[in-house]
Amino acid sequence: MATLIDGKAVAKLVRSEVAQGVAAFKAQYGRAPGLHVVLAGDDSASAIYVRNKEKAALETGFEGKVHRLPASVSEEQILGLVRELNEDHAVDGILVQLPLPNGMRSDKVLETVSAAKDVDGFHAVNVGALWSGQRGLVPCTPRGCLRLLDETGVKLEGARAVVVGRSNIVGKPVAALLLARHATVTIAHSKTHDLAAICREADILVAAVGRARMLGAAFIKPGAAVIDVGQNLDAAGKLCGDVDFDAAEKVAGSITPVPGGVGPMTIAMLLENTLTAAHAREAQAGLLG
Repeated sequence: MATLIDGKAVAKLVRSEVAQGVAAFKAQYGRAPGLHVVLAGDDSASAIYVRNKEKAALETGFEGKVHRLPASVSEEQILGLVRELNEDHAVDGILVQLPLPNGMRSDKVLETVSAAKDVDGFHAVNVGALWSGQRGLVPCTPRGCLRLLDETGVKLEGARAVVVGRSNIVGKPVAALLLARHATVTIAHSKTHDLAAICREADILVAAVGRARMLGAAFIKPGAAVIDVGQNLDAAGKLCGDVDFDAAEKVAGSITPVPGGVGPMTIAMLLENTLTAAHAREAQAGLLG
């Protein structure tokens, strides 16, 4: 049976590390790092996500605000708010919660966020930095995946990694992070021919395709580390991952559950990103001052 990778425990560790970092930052600069979230519309899932982020940020010592806007808000009003936050020195991190109300150009809003405050890591400047090996802000879920592998003791250098999924939020950035750690990486997806055979070659399998229990035991190399990023509802309305957990845990060496695996890491890494952004901005201000 596979070793369970406990995302809740690792996320708790990360939040503790960040809390210590926030206290040190406040002692050095006389202020706490500031995280501001823009929430527009009435999407119930987004409201829950934002409440969880807000709670974690306050518990860790951050300052900030959730800007709750009605579904009737205009795109220009959202862009105006983002520009105000870009100019506010007390704001270190800006997160625009997706999805935005119908008719909004998400790409336009996200590219308006200052790259230095883009704690989601979605800005083109940060994407370019990731793929070119430069310093920048990296998407939270992929960073969480790498931290889970590290905490589990999985060797990345020289390992064969397969990432199933090619989204800009998870698939592509997690592939870039694995490459940077000297893994040999294949990006596959739902249209890949003989997907099971490719997945069976993986020492590290990252599932981020968005299909409930798509990857069963036949997709798992014996002893592989399996990171399941999926957040799906099955036919019975039960939360499940992209991996058939019951089947896969009999083959894998280690595996994340859903829930309780990658999910808790996303918020923890958001807090870490915000602290990183705050330090980078203060260092830049020192150089300019």
